[in-house]
Amino acid sequence: MARRRTIFLGSLAVVAVVAGAVAVRTATFAPKDIADGSDVRLAAVPSYDLDAAVAHLSAAAQIPTISHQDPADNDVAQWDRLRGWLAATYPAVHGAMTRTVLPNRTLIYHWPGSDAALAPIIVMAHQDVVPVTPGTEGEWKYPPFSGQIAEQAVWGRGTVDDKGSLIGLFEALEALANAGFQPKRGIYLVSGHDEEAGGSGAIAAAAKLKADGVKAIFTIDEGSLVLTDTPVINGPAIMIGIAEKGYATLKVTANAPGGHSSMPPAETGVQTLAQAILDISGDPFPYEVRGPGASMLEALAAAKGGTTRMAVANQWLFGPLLKRQIAAVPSTAAAFHTTIAPTMLEGSPKENVLPQTASALINYRIAPWNRSADIMARAKSAVGDAKVELSWVKPPREPSRVSSTSSQGWKWIAAAARADAPGAVLSPILVVAGTDSRSMEPVSEDVYRFMPMHFSLKESAMIHGTNEHMRVDSFKRMIDFYARLVATAAG
Repeated sequence: MARRRTIFLGSLAVVAVVAGAVAVRTATFAPKDIADGSDVRLAAVPSYDLDAAVAHLSAAAQIPTISHQDPADNDVAQWDRLRGWLAATYPAVHGAMTRTVLPNRTLIYHWPGSDAALAPIIVMAHQDVVPVTPGTEGEWKYPPFSGQIAEQAVWGRGTVDDKGSLIGLFEALEALANAGFQPKRGIYLVSGHDEEAGGSGAIAAAAKLKADGVKAIFTIDEGSLVLTDTPVINGPAIMIGIAEKGYATLKVTANAPGGHSSMPPAETGVQTLAQAILDISGDPFPYEVRGPGASMLEALAAAKGGTTRMAVANQWLFGPLLKRQIAAVPSTAAAFHTTIAPTMLEGSPKENVLPQTASALINYRIAPWNRSADIMARAKSAVGDAKVELSWVKPPREPSRVSSTSSQGWKWIAAAARADAPGAVLSPILVVAGTDSRSMEPVSEDVYRFMPMHFSLKESAMIHGTNEHMRVDSFKRMIDFYARLVATAAG
């Protein structure tokens, strides 16, 4: 009896210690090193004509700068048309800034600052758009390249991705130039011609800036936004991208004798390939609560409070439960591991012929803590001694570095964003897609990915999809944000 009593009392003591530790960690939990920009004094937004700005976005959307998978299919005259239209529409910008047109039609604008000792800023938006899927044109409420102004929005391919940002930047800079703004800190506007098809333009622009000795204090580009129904808090959050995942496509090839399908061997090349795909995708990278994803989770959990805050503050105890919840939502899960997605298959040219070669492409988005070498090693281990060859379709793009959430650049961006969304939670985020801004790492201290549009999760599905449109209120936020940011950071 005494022994049982001792065990019982000991168990109670352990429970009490654990409960006490959980309570203390929960009560003292706060996101680490995320500055809110409250010490920034924002510049005022100069006056501008919103109706004219909306008409300008409509006009830009009518110029089909479509990046096709094969560059030979591109109508390059449309890029020349857009460049000429920008010059005619924004005379004050073109009077204040020098313009460099790279041979590939990527644009670099420079507004010199009065103090050469101050590091410049780089703002970015790309010129090109993705094609409209053939056969879906009739599903659009308004023709995809009409730039129709209706229902308090501008409709058309690229209005969000990324001509909304491009025209928003030009409207903000035009308003500043017309108001007599004179920057102390230099301003570079970089507009790549092919972000949707690899980003070679941004790579060339970065090389040019590096050769010119440019080292910016920060770069800002597309990538994230103000999400109105953010998971965890079910409310608005200013999601500023501080890093983006890497990109790699693995080719898996199975070679076989081939022959007639009426006399198949015990295992065909297609079967060998199928098993290899299953083996590779069946060995996923583990979920890890670290990096930008962890920073995001901490910011949202601190705002949410309750059991969510308790779980995130005490991952030593609730870690497995937390990872199960993360894994349940693919859009959230992608921020916490390297993803594996088989996407393309190629085999026999005819239904009754056994292929001599069967291949598959597997696309990876690489988490900041992994590298392409980790992917290849894991894939080779997964297939074992199977008769397949593994190779990269093209050299992988490694993950970007992670930018600061307490730097001066972060503070300026956070303050400019909070001016329009004061009640929203401020959070860093890992951008799971790719942007041109990754190329600016050699010429910029920090790189951020954010547009001040207010979107729900459902609305974000129209990006690259049917019925893409920019609401007028979001476009106004865009112009105001860029004007505040540029005037504050460079003024």
